[in-house]
Amino acid sequence: MDETVNNLASTEPGKPDTDCDPARRKILVAASGVAGGAALAAVSVPFIASMTPSERARAAGAPVSADITGLEPGAQLTIEWRSKPVWILRRTEAMLKTLEDPRHLAKLADPGSDVKNQQPTYARNAYRSVKPEYLVVVGICTHLGCVPTFRPDVAPADIGPDWDGGYFCPCHGSKFDLAGRVWRNVPAPTNLVIPAHHYVSETKVVIGRDTESAAS
Repeated sequence: MDETVNNLASTEPGKPDTDCDPARRKILVAASGVAGGAALAAVSVPFIASMTPSERARAAGAPVSADITGLEPGAQLTIEWRSKPVWILRRTEAMLKTLEDPRHLAKLADPGSDVKNQQPTYARNAYRSVKPEYLVVVGICTHLGCVPTFRPDVAPADIGPDWDGGYFCPCHGSKFDLAGRVWRNVPAPTNLVIPAHHYVSETKVVIGRDTESAAS
């Protein structure tokens, strides 16, 4: 059964969701991995047994549901899936127009989402989403696993006049637009990952599964 997750964190423009230290990120990822050795498995059993059913489901990568009721245009919320932050952004009309502007597209390394393993087939469009208004994206930089900062502001002094709004990784300077597409000539090699997801209602989205009937 899917677990419904309310808004765990709303993101304010200009503030990171979490520490972007790549060393800390690697430690967290390693801590949530599946143990391969018998000794490590023995140590892990008491910890796993102490987890609630919903916590075990999240750790195993089961789909999670997010309630987007009340998410205002231009606002973003964060949920956890597979020990990773997943951002749900409700884009404004102005944001959507920018995503298709030829001048903006010229700044991007993969504007057509040609690297196929970065998103499901149904998200290979101008908005990289099921519904143009909503972006669902894993908030992990494809360079060294940092967590970029949500920066919807246009042309801020600290990023530069060419900035159209998006996600900026202050650790190494990678840039992504409001569809998670990577800029040219930055350290990150590919677009941000769009996870499998689908909508079960106007206000509920399931992350980690394409359709209601698909296997978890």
